[in-house]
Amino acid sequence: MAEAADPLGPVDRQALDEVVTFTSDLIRIDTTNRGGGDCRERPAAEYVAERLADAGIEPTLLERTPGRTNVVARIPGTDPSADALLVHGHLDVVPAEPADWSVHPFSGEVRDGVVWGRGAVDMKNMDAMVLATVRGWAREGFRPPRDIVIAYTADEEDSAVDGSGFLADRHAGLFEGCTEGISESGAFTFHAGQGLSLYPIGAGERGTGWLKLSAEGRAGHGSKVNRENAVTAVAAAVARIGEHEWPVRLTPTVRAAITEIAALHGITVDLDDPGFDVPQLLAKLGPAATLVQNTIRNSSNPTMLGAGYKVNVIPGHATAFVDGRFVPGGEDEFHETLDRLTGPLVSWEFYHREQALLAPVDSPTYARLRAAVEKFDPGAHAVPYCMSGGTDAKQFAKLGITGYGFSPLKLPPGIDYQALFHGVDERVPVDALHFGVRVLDHYLRTA
Repeated sequence: MAEAADPLGPVDRQALDEVVTFTSDLIRIDTTNRGGGDCRERPAAEYVAERLADAGIEPTLLERTPGRTNVVARIPGTDPSADALLVHGHLDVVPAEPADWSVHPFSGEVRDGVVWGRGAVDMKNMDAMVLATVRGWAREGFRPPRDIVIAYTADEEDSAVDGSGFLADRHAGLFEGCTEGISESGAFTFHAGQGLSLYPIGAGERGTGWLKLSAEGRAGHGSKVNRENAVTAVAAAVARIGEHEWPVRLTPTVRAAITEIAALHGITVDLDDPGFDVPQLLAKLGPAATLVQNTIRNSSNPTMLGAGYKVNVIPGHATAFVDGRFVPGGEDEFHETLDRLTGPLVSWEFYHREQALLAPVDSPTYARLRAAVEKFDPGAHAVPYCMSGGTDAKQFAKLGITGYGFSPLKLPPGIDYQALFHGVDERVPVDALHFGVRVLDHYLRTA
């Protein structure tokens, strides 16, 4: 006997059950990425590959490094002439210390309607939603209007060299025809106070500029005057960088976000007025200000210092590391400012660099993403959003793929999606997963 169809759309009961099972199972597969190659995604890759194959979807497993496995599959659409759509999610997660958690981070426990564990929102939930959705299509015999390319990647939580970077560089042919993509960090419920629910949809990312600072000095005895102290030079540069106030630089995505969020708060803005004070406006937006406050300018946060080996020895070399980010179009200013802030005694180089991204918010794709969310939460408002960090979309952009952040979840008050990212007690409600499958299914059917 066929299972009853879901009253909110064509999603069947099995898909709703499977998304919970898949999320829990994937969490139990420990794919902690500690950086420097210390990770093994293969067991999770095999898990999703087996379930794709069970649904008649042929997976391709690819590795740059043994154990660092990626999975790519293509679902043919009904219109071979249409552009293809990439749907991607990463299989690795950041570390978690079990002693800090209420529930073991790799238990995948389902308790009181909530799935607990590392990856519940970043991003094994989305991995599971995609898997449940396409398996539902197979049962139904449904074909999407255009080709859907699914990619489960390794190494997103570090450098992406074993994941999306490897796929973009060495296996670009698997993404032939893809012009747009969707992935993490968007379409989650943001409770903005006074009953206002927002769904920020990612349409941009700041660029990544992780820096290594170096200073060479004159080694010597700690008791003697030394005006060529490498530690002093690096410390002074780090202090200047940490205290620097970057100027406001509004990108099209952030302009649209500020304008829409302000309007929902009953505030009309003129961002073209030279005297307009953006920080002053953000102070009036309450909790919603957090959606834009980290993306209105570049940033540079010192994070690591290294020098010396004994308290009474002045070392000849000192280093520091800075987490830098730049808004789309802001990289030249970032370079010039760092040259000035480091000064003549300290050199700097990129330890890791990735481009900034910008996706149009006036496109038919963005309109369909917005409509899909608002269809299933009619009282809410989807708004544009620029991510302060980065995702695998940066790598796929090298193939000409425009990326949007869209991993839909309807979350109740009290569950802060942004705080759970890389945080303690990461978890996702079962109802949120069901919402995500319905929204994702609807969007992909109409994309």
